[in-house]
Amino acid sequence: MRTSMGLIDDKNSDPTLERHFKGHRDTVTSVDFSCNMKQIATGSMDSCVMIWNMKPQMRAYRFDGHKDAVLSVHFSPSGHLVASASRDKTVRLWVPSMKAESTVFRAHTATVRSVNFSGDGQTLVTASDDKTIKVWTTHRQKFLFSLNQHINWVRCAKFSPDDRLIVSSSDDKTIKLWDKNSRECIHSFYEHAGYANYVDFHPSGTCIAAASTDNSVKVWDIRSHKMLQHYQVHSGVVNSLSFHPAGNFLITASSDSTMKVLDLVEGKLLYTLHGHQGPVTCVAFSRTGEYFSSGGSDEQVMVWKSNFDCVEFSDGVRLQHKTASSSQTPTATSTTHFPLNSHTSVLPLSDMLFLSYTSPSSFLCLVPILSCLLFFLQTVSILEQRLTLTEDKLKECLENQMEIGLHLQRSEEA
Repeated sequence: MRTSMGLIDDKNSDPTLERHFKGHRDTVTSVDFSCNMKQIATGSMDSCVMIWNMKPQMRAYRFDGHKDAVLSVHFSPSGHLVASASRDKTVRLWVPSMKAESTVFRAHTATVRSVNFSGDGQTLVTASDDKTIKVWTTHRQKFLFSLNQHINWVRCAKFSPDDRLIVSSSDDKTIKLWDKNSRECIHSFYEHAGYANYVDFHPSGTCIAAASTDNSVKVWDIRSHKMLQHYQVHSGVVNSLSFHPAGNFLITASSDSTMKVLDLVEGKLLYTLHGHQGPVTCVAFSRTGEYFSSGGSDEQVMVWKSNFDCVEFSDGVRLQHKTASSSQTPTATSTTHFPLNSHTSVLPLSDMLFLSYTSPSSFLCLVPILSCLLFFLQTVSILEQRLTLTEDKLKECLENQMEIGLHLQRSEEA
């Protein structure tokens, strides 16, 4: 296969199917990797949570407990817990071992569609058909607060990488960005043709991506509120998506039975993956990005090897393709260059940044650096404010001491 960069010419550099699991009795709705890549958690319409062990000789664990479809699963950052959200209005926290120990709490008054751990693992955010988003403590599942501005079912809610923001998507055709501390909605992105089934933060925390029922994928800048990219590559509803941990790639899952690998740096479609018989309902990269997993209406869970690697280019470090160790079927099919136009252009990351359309390769490559720089500048600004306050207080104290001294001196003279 020849990439658009023309630097690699090897038919084995495509993503390859490593393993597939079958144990669910209905559509697989959600998939997630543990942090150490030893386990995969899946939820299904069959009301079960399953834990698949990556070692071939180890058996899978089947967890029964929910009384209706399981719509979302998520590993805690430590890998010691798995959270599951269900149509039975509850959330369960499982210990992913043979004992299948779990605690359950009634989280909402309607179907719970999404559950997500914060980056520190201390809190959970849930989204529901009762039109609310709720935040809970992981320990003892104490309710903290609710976010209530959506006017229809809430499909998905996620914490930002720094845990300061929450993003949510709803059937009311909005994607809302929330400040976790103030509990205020700080911006609403509007979908016009459909609604977002799934939404997530870019690893840098500066962008969000939404998988929409209008068959498209959109990437938004959360600071300038501009749409950065708009991909119209699927012929069916887009059900799920996942960012590669390095931030340069996005994988999407669709009811058109395919997955697409998108190059966010170049703004193009790289691969179309075939494997599932029927709609692909969920997809997730592993924590390192070395693998990704998918689930579908065919009741199968597939594990793919990404075969992405870092290659040094003259204009910086960029993720590119790496020759696979083996070629198995089904594999990804290479695609033609997806043209950059008004719907797929790479826009400036922010008006205050020097990035421009003439340098699309800079997009997202510099995002982590710029994010750190902005955070540093904000920190310096806060420190300057505190220093000014301290100086003012010190000046006030000195003036008071001088007044007291003068007063004492006058008293003695009198």
